[in-house]
Amino acid sequence: MEELQFNTTSFVEQVKQLLRDAQQGAVRSVNAIMVQTYYELGKRIVEEEQHGEEQSNYGEYILDKLSTELTSEFGKGYSKRNLELIRKFYSTYRFAKSPISQSISWTHYLQLMRISNENERTFYEHETVANNWSVRELTRQINSSLFERLSLSKDKETVLKFSQNGQIVETASDIIKDPYVLEFLNLPESQVYNETDLENALINKLEHFLLELGKGFTFVGRQVRFTFDEEHFRVDLVFYNRLLKCFVLIDIKIGKLKHQDLGQMQMYVNYYDRFVKLDDENKTIGIILCKDKKDTLVEITLPENNEQIFASKYELVMPSKAQLKQLIDAKK
Repeated sequence: MEELQFNTTSFVEQVKQLLRDAQQGAVRSVNAIMVQTYYELGKRIVEEEQHGEEQSNYGEYILDKLSTELTSEFGKGYSKRNLELIRKFYSTYRFAKSPISQSISWTHYLQLMRISNENERTFYEHETVANNWSVRELTRQINSSLFERLSLSKDKETVLKFSQNGQIVETASDIIKDPYVLEFLNLPESQVYNETDLENALINKLEHFLLELGKGFTFVGRQVRFTFDEEHFRVDLVFYNRLLKCFVLIDIKIGKLKHQDLGQMQMYVNYYDRFVKLDDENKTIGIILCKDKKDTLVEITLPENNEQIFASKYELVMPSKAQLKQLIDAKK
């Protein structure tokens, strides 16, 4: 009887999942049709306006008339403002380097159209599809200037390449951001907190932190202990990156970065490379998250050919675009 109950439960769950998949498929199909229809509608509006370009108010007349007629027959969703956005949608993508995607919803496109730089906009389109970002996740990545942060220290050719194809993860430096934006922790900068508090907050918001870390990251553990010479050491946070096939160690420092912190991380990385990683895995990466650092100290302390140890600032409040630009320009 117990076995029968188990099989029945499993069967019901399978049926539920089947229906969920069908619902999601239906939503995707509706979104795809809507996006394609809006593109075609925008095209018709632009072409009609061009036919009457000698009349200065013809465009406004068309939108007013169309809004009234469509709202009367099809209901909400066809206000003059929405028709203006639909027109902008076609105007934005008619000469775009990549065609409109069937995998991105109209609500996503409303966010994307706010980006004037085509390379930046195309980058977010690729990332939205590749990572299945919700509208909320896309909006956050745009507001946190992900494109600019990843473009830092990249030459123009590389920036153009990943703007056309999305984020490229081939080397350790490809996954590094500076700064990391941790506004999702809701920790006011004025609040007194220690490194344990920050670590706990990151664990409590692990899903958000993984999104900020980027592609390929999986969580391994916190305060991961290892021992040699009868002495115990603990790494604050350990991740694994599936794309780079390597461990990523993160140490948290709430104060000013010191050269001892870099030396400690070097020791952690060396231990993992010699005693933890497998022969077919790549070298371990170490990231020190700190509130304050001097790039000169990092450059002098680490070897010139360093490809494993990185120090990045973190921000607890989402900086404005202007502030982020200042932070990025300061590093150039």
